[in-house]
Amino acid sequence: MGGCPGCADGRSLGPERGMWKELPMGLHGHRGQDRRSVSCAIVTVSDTRTRETDHSGAEIRSQLEAAGHPVVFYAILPDDPESVRAELSRLAVQNEVEAVILNGGTGIAPRDTTYEAVASMLGKRIDGFGELFRMLSFEEVGAAAMISRAVAGLIGTTVVFSVPGSTAACRLAMAKLIIPELGHLVALAETGTKKAGA
Repeated sequence: MGGCPGCADGRSLGPERGMWKELPMGLHGHRGQDRRSVSCAIVTVSDTRTRETDHSGAEIRSQLEAAGHPVVFYAILPDDPESVRAELSRLAVQNEVEAVILNGGTGIAPRDTTYEAVASMLGKRIDGFGELFRMLSFEEVGAAAMISRAVAGLIGTTVVFSVPGSTAACRLAMAKLIIPELGHLVALAETGTKKAGA
């Protein structure tokens, strides 16, 4: 099997009969430099939730901490794109924050504007995240999965995920997609930067 399709070193090149050919790297052979612990921020976007009723934020925290990733910041913001952009801008320049996970506001109702706020700030998108999330969601909720506008990408070197606000959706995204790849994504994002040696 080949290496990671997103890694520069996921495949090596070598001459064969005067031509260059992609030679597959061993499975996960490049993962030795993955960060084992990622400092995370959780942002719940909701007009109605409180710290006591934010079960989705609690689910995200529980899975992060169980996987050894500390939560260094947590906030509940209103469904307001300017508030979301301002908070993301602040978090993205904090050295102690390596990943931000937002939940809520990814649907198509008039107040669902998290997608617009997040997508407008991403320097690089990780389109596969949203595609895989909707595929997995389809297995659980059927055609309604198309309504989700889950998205992920980078703001600078900070990895950002935006997922639906339902606890079930957060549980699915964390268990199947975010937790398995979080350290790997952060390691790739920080390659060659000061954060990489932190």
